[in-house]
This record gives sequence, structure tokens and C-alpha cells, in this order.
Amino acid sequence: MRLRRTFIWLLSGLLGMGLAVSAQAQTGKVGYLDMQRLLDNAPQVVAARKQLESEFRARDQQLKQEEARLAALKEREAREAAILPKAAADALRREVGALDRSIQRTRKKSSDELKARADEEIARHWPAINDAIIAYAREQGYDVILRSPIPYANPRIDITEAVLERLRAKSDQKPAP
Repeated sequence: MRLRRTFIWLLSGLLGMGLAVSAQAQTGKVGYLDMQRLLDNAPQVVAARKQLESEFRARDQQLKQEEARLAALKEREAREAAILPKAAADALRREVGALDRSIQRTRKKSSDELKARADEEIARHWPAINDAIIAYAREQGYDVILRSPIPYANPRIDITEAVLERLRAKSDQKPAP
């Protein structure tokens, strides 16, 4: 009985070692991609971001002018509310409140539109980014590419910079529109 148990344990150990060696022999090449860094630094996305900034610059300037006007009205309200007739003070308060709400609505609308446009631009450039990732992975013999966020990735398997270099080269090859 004792010999039989020993034999079973020994056989189990050998089988376990065989499976472990087999699993090690089949280990694939794994890469990691920091998507945030890729999207922040991809030249196609950077160019689109600059275009969006110029597109929304006029709105931002108008919003800043409205905010300056609101600050002046609030200052006037604080300074003159006590000496103005009640009707005039109430009208000034309503004007301040209406302008404040208008600015908040405009800021929210502008922010939502900017986010939607940024998402559109990323979606427009995503096929080129994805193609660069896939081409690099195939050329370098990767079996799988993990993308962030993941809890931990050894910097040794980070391919983000290599993909960015590929995107930069592709961006340099395109003629300016």
C-alpha cells in the first residue's frame, strides 16, 4: 500500500513536470501597449488636437469675454446693491444669475462638442493606428498584444514607443493636405 502511494506520487510529479515543461515550450511572445501614451503622442492625433484647438479658439475667447462681463457685474452688484433701489438691485441680481447660467450652459455645450469632435478624430485615425500595431506585432513575431489598463507590465515588453515611431514615419510620408 505504501509502495503504491509512493508510486502514484512519483508518477504525479513526473506528469506535472512534463506538463510544466510542455507549457513553457509553448509560451508565446507577449507585448504591452500603453494606449493613453499612444493616443497622447501619435502624430495623427496630435495634429487633430491642434486643429480642434484652433476650431474652438473663437468660442473660448467669447466665453472668456462673457466671464469677464460676469465678474464685472458681480463686482458692481457687491458694490452697489446696498445703495440701489430695490427694483434695480433685483434686476441686477437677475442679470447676474441669467448670465451665470448662460455661461455654464455654453461651457457645458462647448465641452460636450469638443469631446464629441475629439472622439470623432480618434475614430477617424484609429484604423491607421490599429494597422500600425498589427503590422509591428506581426513583423516582430508577437502572439498577443495587451493594452492598458492592466495592473502590471514589465517595461521590457512595452512596444508603445516602437508603434509611435512607426506612426511618426507614416505621418512623415503623407503629403500635407
